[in-house]
Amino acid sequence: MKKWFMLAIVLLMTWSAVSVVLADHNGNPGKHKGHDKKKGEKFKLGVEVLLDEEKDLIEGENVGLITNPTGVDQDLNSIVDLLHNDEDIQLTALYGPEHGVRGSAQAGEYVEYYEDEKTGLPVYSLYGETRKPTPEMLKDIDVLMFDIQDVGTRFYTYIYTMAYAMEAAQENDIPFIVLDRPNPIGGDKVQGPVLDEDYKSFVGNYPIPLRHGMTVGELAKFFNKEFNIGADLTVVEMDGYKRSMDYDDTGMSFIAPSPNMPTVETAYVYPGAALIEGTNVSEGRGTTQPFELVGAPFIDSTDLAAEMNDFNLPGVKFRAASFTPSFSKHAGTLSHGVQLHILDRDEFNPVLTGLHLVKTIHDMYPEDFEFRAENASGISFFDNLIGNGWIREAIENGDSVDALQDRWENDLKDFEKVRKHYLLYK
Repeated sequence: MKKWFMLAIVLLMTWSAVSVVLADHNGNPGKHKGHDKKKGEKFKLGVEVLLDEEKDLIEGENVGLITNPTGVDQDLNSIVDLLHNDEDIQLTALYGPEHGVRGSAQAGEYVEYYEDEKTGLPVYSLYGETRKPTPEMLKDIDVLMFDIQDVGTRFYTYIYTMAYAMEAAQENDIPFIVLDRPNPIGGDKVQGPVLDEDYKSFVGNYPIPLRHGMTVGELAKFFNKEFNIGADLTVVEMDGYKRSMDYDDTGMSFIAPSPNMPTVETAYVYPGAALIEGTNVSEGRGTTQPFELVGAPFIDSTDLAAEMNDFNLPGVKFRAASFTPSFSKHAGTLSHGVQLHILDRDEFNPVLTGLHLVKTIHDMYPEDFEFRAENASGISFFDNLIGNGWIREAIENGDSVDALQDRWENDLKDFEKVRKHYLLYK
């Protein structure tokens, strides 16, 4: 009997070990590659730290909240509902960035004033006609708070909504609180050219690189001091966050910050693939894989995939792909191009990848490819996205992507020296 009992124990232990190996191999529920959270370590978002430990910051105050669907705790409860249902907190008004508080508006669509159906609270738009809260919008507010998921890229507009709101808070003597959230593509890499201030716009309002490697809380501190906003700023930091983490490492469910940012993978390709928006090539809007799919009716997908794969760019492969966008550029027209497949997030450089794409399509199809038209000041939308005018000119003159990178490296190093003073998570 003892022998049979011991044999059963050995078989059970062996099967458990095999199960763990298989789970790891299949990614289910084995350790995520690059996972950086120690067993038992508690990760907490800024909103969770606020409500668990620092609620005194807003108790007894009329609170104005800037948020969107990403403003949730780890149990996916909306911060709007959490604050509205808390007897100690007086949530007074809501403010929506691009796409609105509930995320129902498409890119560039203006959302007018309305009342939130669930809470009855007034909702003010901070996109379109009014990007900075007016004194009238803030008349009943004692403290203004920001809780929105950023994606780690300079031309994502939410960080400028935050900056404009900080300016309004300073001008109206209202304290400003940022509830920090992770940088979904990691906080340890800084890549791409730093914005030339002559090319400032709502898709790039401060001289930071395309991939800035900072959280919204860190950016708030950086903007506040380096650009003399001077707001009475408090950043409620996360617990258990490390710079090397990406969104998957936190264990949280990913909520699309905007309609064309459906996955973490989208966020990774975005700093480079979104440069395609500055051209007549589709960046995949109107498909289920925006920014991962790139193409146009005049492109040969097999040829483009072969050219891109010949560069042997780190961490990425290109697959010939065809698609028909349901809206935006080339809507209803069969387009051909590539799909970007990230093989290694740590090795992948989205900015260099995006510039190789732009330059390669430009060089392969000189009669068909176009940068977006210049405005009265001679600035193309591509220039606004890349943050300068010289890169477009260099591509048209035949310069290599390596030469472009060499030219922006000194500015990038200067930025990193300043950036380190505002990093909250070492």
